[in-house]
Amino acid sequence: MFENAFNSIDKELRNEDGLASELDYAEQTSWILFLKYLDDMEQEREDEAELEGKDYTPTLPNDMRWKSWASPKNPDGTDRKDVLTGEDLITFVNTELFPTLKKYREDATSPDTIEYKIGEIFSEITNKFRSGYSLRDVLEIVDGLEFNTQEAKHELSDLYESRIKRMGNAGRNGGEYYTPRPLIRAMIKVVDPKIGETVYDGACGSAGFLCEAYAHMLTTDISASDYSTLQTRTFYGQEKKSLAYIIGIMNMILHGITAPNIRRTNTLTENVMDIQEKDRHDVILANPPFGSGERPEVQQNFPIKSGEMAYLFMQHFIRKLRAGGRAAVVIKNTFLSNGDAAALRRELLETCDLHTVLDCPAKVFQGAGVKTVVLFFEKGRKTRKTWYYALDPGRSLGKGSPLRDDELAEFLELQKTKADSPKSWTVAREDIDAETMDMSVKNPFAPEEAPLRSPEEIIEDMLARDKETAAILEDIRGML
Repeated sequence: MFENAFNSIDKELRNEDGLASELDYAEQTSWILFLKYLDDMEQEREDEAELEGKDYTPTLPNDMRWKSWASPKNPDGTDRKDVLTGEDLITFVNTELFPTLKKYREDATSPDTIEYKIGEIFSEITNKFRSGYSLRDVLEIVDGLEFNTQEAKHELSDLYESRIKRMGNAGRNGGEYYTPRPLIRAMIKVVDPKIGETVYDGACGSAGFLCEAYAHMLTTDISASDYSTLQTRTFYGQEKKSLAYIIGIMNMILHGITAPNIRRTNTLTENVMDIQEKDRHDVILANPPFGSGERPEVQQNFPIKSGEMAYLFMQHFIRKLRAGGRAAVVIKNTFLSNGDAAALRRELLETCDLHTVLDCPAKVFQGAGVKTVVLFFEKGRKTRKTWYYALDPGRSLGKGSPLRDDELAEFLELQKTKADSPKSWTVAREDIDAETMDMSVKNPFAPEEAPLRSPEEIIEDMLARDKETAAILEDIRGML
């Protein structure tokens, strides 16, 4: 049912003049799904209150609820004929619905409330539908979706994940939102967050790390108290970009977290020296954006200045981690060797135990031309030795052949004991050059590659071949 519904929605979106790409499709589908989900949740709470003889006040005023404007019903449950459509529907959405919901941010008591999330979402996006008839068709499709069972939520969340994944092919910005789920799951298995610990991602994008961590921690026999802890006091995220923020919230909601603790903010504007114990977390999982571009005033928030955003995020994560806390962070593999990161590598080794480095092959990230590593570290003790594993699926990765969970099985097994193998080895802290702090991935068990020839040798060889070719041509001419 859900797959057919999403296919039908995609067909309507492709016919809408106001939508140009997968990024637009995801954004516009998200706010519509969000309002339908919210109305279903409100109705469920209203029914429960009625059974208990209690009063319940819905979050939204009656005329802004889904069942009032998107899918009004007659008393007998049939659809009303006088539904808004065409220009009337677009006018209502643009001049009444969005402005009303936008105000909820101002009146919310806390950024962690559903009211604040409503206000934040509708402050960051606009309705891009130009045709009220296309919007009406999408509303009717979404109205047929039910969110009231765990099976339905699971199927819908999987479909939403596939939409986020497709965004990676819609442009460079889209690719920032999606980290391959097999890689995320492997990172989580190593870090192994427990109920009672907090999990943080300061560049959460579509919230893939938080959603997968929730799935990892949610067991079938979980108690009501632990479930409440998971829902409200476990997962925390921050995201700078509005579209990623909206998609992250929707992704967490569809995975079962009703009021996600995600905040719309630029993490790097926080001075890391101001981070206090109450701000720290037990587990950090992240894939921060790569690239330069942060303004000089932002760099002033960090003791080690850098134009590379990932290096600033690393400083943030080190200080955001509680003593004894664990982290797994994706970063470009040049972090291990670049001279401008030497001071940061030294700080990491001095303040944390960098116990594992997972070297990822090219094209693990679709559309990205950089090689990456995953750094696994614990806060509170110095690094004595680091175990490396060079992931090699034995095939070329790409859009049609993404990384699979089973291809990380050997890494997960060997990581438990940090054993040597043809793909893994250990480097002692004292073997790292004290000045350069070079920690490049160099597998001692890999066969040595033939040394590259010098430019002079290459030119000399080319000239020799040219002489041979000229001589052969002279011989041929003599035969003619």
